[in-house]
Amino acid sequence: MKRAERFPLRVAALAALLALGQGVAQAQGNEREDLETLRQTTMNLIQALVLQGVLPADKADQLVKAAETKARATVAEAKKVEESTVRVQYVPESVRKQIGDQVREEVVAQAKAERWGDVNAVPEWVDRFKFDGDVRVGYQRDMFSDGNAPEFFFQTVGQDIDNTLEDRNRYRLRARLGVTARVTQDVSAQLRLATGSGSEPVSTNQTLGNFGNKANFSLDRAFIRARSQDTLPWLTVSAGRLPNPFFSSDLVFDDDLVFEGLALQFNDPAAAARTWRPFGTVGLFPLQDVQRSVSNDARSKWLLAAQGGVEWVPSNQLRTRFGVGLYDYRNIAGVRNDPTFNTRDETAPRFRQKGNSLFDISGDPGTRLWALASDYQVLNLSAAVDYQLYNPVHLIVSADYVRNLGFDQSKIRQRTGLSLDREDSGYMLRATLGSPEILLSGDWQMSLAYRYLEADAVLDAFTDSDFHLGGTNNKGFILGAQYGLSRNTWLSARWLSSREITGLPLSINTLQVQFNAKF
Repeated sequence: MKRAERFPLRVAALAALLALGQGVAQAQGNEREDLETLRQTTMNLIQALVLQGVLPADKADQLVKAAETKARATVAEAKKVEESTVRVQYVPESVRKQIGDQVREEVVAQAKAERWGDVNAVPEWVDRFKFDGDVRVGYQRDMFSDGNAPEFFFQTVGQDIDNTLEDRNRYRLRARLGVTARVTQDVSAQLRLATGSGSEPVSTNQTLGNFGNKANFSLDRAFIRARSQDTLPWLTVSAGRLPNPFFSSDLVFDDDLVFEGLALQFNDPAAAARTWRPFGTVGLFPLQDVQRSVSNDARSKWLLAAQGGVEWVPSNQLRTRFGVGLYDYRNIAGVRNDPTFNTRDETAPRFRQKGNSLFDISGDPGTRLWALASDYQVLNLSAAVDYQLYNPVHLIVSADYVRNLGFDQSKIRQRTGLSLDREDSGYMLRATLGSPEILLSGDWQMSLAYRYLEADAVLDAFTDSDFHLGGTNNKGFILGAQYGLSRNTWLSARWLSSREITGLPLSINTLQVQFNAKF
């Protein structure tokens, strides 16, 4: 074959080789190494054909340019196809199983929380509320000694006593219903309704026998409590109408007394695993709101309180606690009115029981208005030892001592014109044997206490309202017993025997028998 005849065939072979190179390039995609190898092979082949005179140089240049143009178009088309293609990565069987189990757990947890398929289910928000309450029905007999002074003599010196000689039988009822709402993980709110008089802060009892008229049911507690589990787990803040935040007995504060104001309680949860566990409480509580513009002497009454202590738990059978508290009552003493004005009437307390030293602050000779003669800054030492003899029987011994550091004879004489003897201290000892709390059928408890409380040792408005029928200037014994009838249902009985420490004779014995149920 002549050289001129072989030329079209060689050109065809070259074109086929270029096409093959383009196909291989397209198949390899973006593999740079393979593309560069193919390109160099093709260019070397074309150069060899030019050197051998098979292919003119200008024709070779045209073929190379045409091949490059076609190759770019092919690559661009392949890129479009690749971008529109959805690629599914292979997922191993073990990974697919793990993902499935995780999704299943999440769905099951959500189903339990939202109660899917449970036709009797209640909404999830209901679980944030906890309800509790109790009902107590009882009989009380108050017995007065024939040697008591008539009530008239007590009333002439301002003591709030209306019966000293005639025995009294009463049937009494107490009902309480509370709800606690979990607002967030760190914040809760509580409301409680209770029977009792709205003007008597130390009792929630309702005396029956009012021709069937309905009993009072009023707001007893309403407070918000906050405790940050992450930042300040050792601090609990309570504000509103809240229960007694202090470690104390009814020698200072009646069990039914509610504190209005703000309390900060310090108690490290991490200390629960240690033998020594410190605690503390500070509080600010308004007692009586007075408009300062009425008189510079008639100011709002406050209670500023602080307590610190430690709990010692050397074993599971023994627990001891000791606390020191100071209760500072501000603007609590009375101020005598001018003869022609009554702008200082508000210095008289709005609630009293009996026992504290009083004087008349009225400026009108025809009327009398009694107010407190002394200031009150009460120091309280409290201790308790709880020893478990055997489950569930415990022996609990407690002691309380109080002294009014605010009692100042010279200030009282200047304020009232009276010379008062120092009667500013008191104490109580109590021993309890049996179950610490009556919960089940057969649980039992017995207790014996001796109480001695002088006239101005504590504020008579807030101390126990049952012993000596309330107030201070009393001493005597308390004998109690409780027995569980069934779960959260029990009978209780107490015998309280008291008499005066100084002053007019007043001896009172009280019997209380009560049937209790809580839920």
